[in-house]
Amino acid sequence: MHRQLQIRPTPTHMPAFMWMALRQKSGGGRRPKKKIYHRVPKLDRVMELQKKPSLILQLKSIIQSQKNQSILLRDLEKHVGFVQKWNFMTIIERYPSIFRAGGGNREPPFVCLTEKARKIACGEAEARALMEPILVNNLRKLLMLSVECCVPLETIEFIGPELGLPDDFKTSLIPKYPHFFSAREVNGRACLVLENWDSSLAVTSRETRLAQEGILKPAGYQKKVKILKDGNYLGPYAFRVNFPAGFRPNVGYLEQLEKWQKMEFPSPYLNARRFDFADPKARKRVVAVLHELLSLTMEKRMTSAQLDAFHSEYLLPSKLLLCLIKHQGIFYLTNKGVRSTVFLKEAYHGSSLIEKCPLLQFNDEFVALSGRGNTDLCDTRNSLHTAV
Repeated sequence: MHRQLQIRPTPTHMPAFMWMALRQKSGGGRRPKKKIYHRVPKLDRVMELQKKPSLILQLKSIIQSQKNQSILLRDLEKHVGFVQKWNFMTIIERYPSIFRAGGGNREPPFVCLTEKARKIACGEAEARALMEPILVNNLRKLLMLSVECCVPLETIEFIGPELGLPDDFKTSLIPKYPHFFSAREVNGRACLVLENWDSSLAVTSRETRLAQEGILKPAGYQKKVKILKDGNYLGPYAFRVNFPAGFRPNVGYLEQLEKWQKMEFPSPYLNARRFDFADPKARKRVVAVLHELLSLTMEKRMTSAQLDAFHSEYLLPSKLLLCLIKHQGIFYLTNKGVRSTVFLKEAYHGSSLIEKCPLLQFNDEFVALSGRGNTDLCDTRNSLHTAV
């Protein structure tokens, strides 16, 4: 049986994890109808599955950032904090195929990568090189989606990990492409600014998929097509819909959805100031903007706070959370994990991301080491406990 959340509209300043109990307003003292938000356990599980890989990759990066490619265990706390340090100690103990703990006697305990892990880690440079043209295009598209073709650098940094940007992108990436974008002050804020508009990039991932499927061609959609019971419709303005288990749309709902799926709407890459948000076509365009923004990330998901950071640059609606909830066949919100997260549902099959960029492929290869070998951990545990 699926857990069901009852949710009601909340003020925009309220945290996203407080979206429970949405009720439809009704007059005359009648009991309001309850709107049910259905859980998708397999997407909730994504947040649980990422915990171990996240710690492994973070510790790898910390070790690689050291001059001698190792770190004293007593210094680990400086990088991750006192509480989080214990989670990393557990990771070191549990995965000796990746991390080697050494030291003892007069030498202070330390941790470094195993030889096998070091060899695989060398592949990260190649993955980063393959990622660079992808990142450049995605940054340009990110700027093209905004009303002023510029986004504060602090916002770019905020979503940097989701895009796959290196930590030093402001010095290592931006200066290499002065003909595409530049970093400069706009209205008192340091911003990343688009230098040249490229119409060939003003195509959404949704349109790209439809073109590959032949749906954007006239012959592909001129014949009369009926919307399916699952909410999907073969048309140039339709979104792929995936309703959660337990969601049973009635005939009236499907008729309204068919009308919405067929409705034309302006491109997300057109300036949002040209449209009145009261216009249904403009509201559908907002869904397309959110869809495209999530598509630009590596794992097709962002936290609610990260999406909220684009309110002014993309002129997103004040009730953004309700917009996401209303279109639960396209987006999924989970409050599992440390922060509430928004998924683009079509990008996942169960708990697995369907398409992975070079950097995610490298991460998978490195983390896969955690499942190999079952060596005795006694010596490792002793050295770690001695360090503490």
